[in-house]
Amino acid sequence: MIKRLSVYFREMYPILPRFILGLIIFGEIHFIILLNFQIRSFRLGIQELIGGFTVFSFLLWLRIADDFKDYELDCRLFPTRPLPSGRVHKNDLIIFVTLLISVTACLNLFCMNNFGFFLFLYFYGTLMSLWFFSRKKIQKSLPLALVTHNPVQMIMNVYIISFTCIKYDLPSFTWVNILAAWTLYFPALIWEIARKIRAPENETEYVTYSSLFGYQKPIRFILILTWVDIMTNFLLVWNLNQYTVIALLINVLWMTLKFFQFLKDPARFAIVDKVERYTYIQESLMLLTIPVYLIFGPLQL
Repeated sequence: MIKRLSVYFREMYPILPRFILGLIIFGEIHFIILLNFQIRSFRLGIQELIGGFTVFSFLLWLRIADDFKDYELDCRLFPTRPLPSGRVHKNDLIIFVTLLISVTACLNLFCMNNFGFFLFLYFYGTLMSLWFFSRKKIQKSLPLALVTHNPVQMIMNVYIISFTCIKYDLPSFTWVNILAAWTLYFPALIWEIARKIRAPENETEYVTYSSLFGYQKPIRFILILTWVDIMTNFLLVWNLNQYTVIALLINVLWMTLKFFQFLKDPARFAIVDKVERYTYIQESLMLLTIPVYLIFGPLQL
């Protein structure tokens, strides 16, 4: 079973990179909130590590749940993937995810301060794995699947925010917390739509937004979302490092150019590749703002 699981992780969810990503997501929201509240004396400990692990664990669970939900479709369209190909067994993943959730729940129960938010996060994730008890209706509608499933990123952000506010006795409903909740929700939403936009000649049986609405309307939609998203970033780092704002602006202008190039010639490249590159740069800049602020203080133009 261990060998089969190693195949799954290698191809579907690389453990180390995704664990680091979990720490980055947790750390970015956690520290951006603290710095905006002008808190520079951090009380770091095992809780922050568990928080990052919880993000990693939750996203891994969703990945496995998606493979079970889409098993029949994957057997037709992606037969070489580990689960449809039989290289990984369903029981392997069931046993693993049971242990994973049990460990994550125990760590949150005994070590974290926001267990209620943890329960709500996993409650929503469970509803997602069950198609909100409306599989036939939701599975047939890509927009409905997006509306019901994508908010989980927001709920995960709220889990992180709740920990930060409780630990440092911060007010819950502030513009900083609201922006922090949105700032990693939008990139996930943009990526989810972008990965299902293709040039007309690249469409297959797999349902995409471009097959439903044409490629132009979805591209214009995520272009608008990208600019709304970057505004949340601007507001969060404006008082911390205005040079970051300039760098973020250059990045979003580059992404805007790529959107227009795709509109002109959709066969030229896969837009999701450009969105991923843009997002990595964007989040790296946001993360870099934290140590720069701690070392040099606020940097104004």
